[in-house]
Amino acid sequence: MSERILIADDEELIRESLSFVLRKEGYEVDEAENGKQAFDKITRSPYDIVITDIEMPEMRGTELLEKITQRSPQTFVIIVTAYASIETAVDALRKGAYDYILKPIEFDDLILRIKKLLAHRDLALENTLLRQELNRHYDFDKIIGQSAAMQKVFQTIQKVASSDGTVLISGKSGTGKELVARAIHYNSRRQHKRFGAINCGAIVETLFESELFGHKKGSFTGAVADKDGIFKVAEGGTLLLDEVSEIPYHLQVKLLRALEQREIFPVGSNDPIKIDVRIVAATNRNLREEVANNKFREDLFYRLNVVEIHLPSLVERVDDIPLLVNHFIEDYRRQMGRDVKGITNQAMNLLMRYHWKGEVRELQNVIERAMIFCEGEYIDASHLPDYMQKLGSSSSGEQLSASVSLKDATKNFERHYIEQTLQRHSNNKESAAHELGISLSSLYRKMEELNIPVKQSSIPQGTSE
Repeated sequence: MSERILIADDEELIRESLSFVLRKEGYEVDEAENGKQAFDKITRSPYDIVITDIEMPEMRGTELLEKITQRSPQTFVIIVTAYASIETAVDALRKGAYDYILKPIEFDDLILRIKKLLAHRDLALENTLLRQELNRHYDFDKIIGQSAAMQKVFQTIQKVASSDGTVLISGKSGTGKELVARAIHYNSRRQHKRFGAINCGAIVETLFESELFGHKKGSFTGAVADKDGIFKVAEGGTLLLDEVSEIPYHLQVKLLRALEQREIFPVGSNDPIKIDVRIVAATNRNLREEVANNKFREDLFYRLNVVEIHLPSLVERVDDIPLLVNHFIEDYRRQMGRDVKGITNQAMNLLMRYHWKGEVRELQNVIERAMIFCEGEYIDASHLPDYMQKLGSSSSGEQLSASVSLKDATKNFERHYIEQTLQRHSNNKESAAHELGISLSSLYRKMEELNIPVKQSSIPQGTSE
């Protein structure tokens, strides 16, 4: 998108000359013949730069400057002045003007100053974003996993990151969907632009349009000033629509239009704003089922689901638990300044046997808690929550000795866990696979790999228990 420049001057020749020169440089230029007209235009649509004369009818340039500073602080103001009014121009700089130029105007000099101002703006924005992201590196090093399921995720991220295609990330809450979205962004050509994220499930329905598309002053009660929505904030970058299934059904068509037309309408405005944003959506629901139940628009689903990345639950990647545990221990060791070197076999055994309903996020919280209570060099079972320690005294499953290798420990855990799940479902493979969060074919593959005998179900396949 080209930058928008407003020229405010009561001399028609100056306005037309500046407009001609700046349009040739590729800028979008608008004109106002006095200060009041300029301010009216600014209230209707934002500008990147305002070039204003000081002496104008109806509203002087200095008054216009003050109003712009209050209303649109990100807009640069350049004052045009005669040599005799240079003291006024200096005063305008003190009040917030970014630069001034003298009459007669040297066009080459003005163009150079405009380019410097815009470069300064981009650098300031980049520095702001870098400060926000300080010590937060969202690359592959933050997504832990060596399992086949996670390797597939990594491969997909690498393929889609270089494109601008819309991505749908599915998976249970706590599996790391935002980490994947950030990895896509920071490995794309948009990495130097902004990554914006919005939780669609946390927005009050009446404010949904405003949060996404922005609003104009006075468009509804409480709209005391213009506001940019998240689409505008993430311009040029990547926008994560988290919990996208929670978007109210009657508003989904407006999101669909924004994606297809690449433009948005702020609340209270009939003027479209072009957007250049890459969309990544995330959901913990099955959107195909939501479509079938008329809770999610089918056309929006297909628009979002250009590429789908499914994040496996921990039960599908049990062998990644030790990697995750050691990663979290290292993270918290640095953050807390603790001299914790690792975790005992007994504690790791409990972590491997536990059913993580809260997925990776729950595991991370458990390790953080253990780090707080651990006073020695190794996290022990006593540092884990009471409900997890009870697993150690449970009769279900065999206790693993310290001499058992990690690979064998993982297989033992998986075997016992799957056998117990099958037993609870009277060997109904379909029901067991559903509880385990894996496909029926994956269950049969695991059973063959772990030498689990295929017993006849006492409940017919495809029926509920």
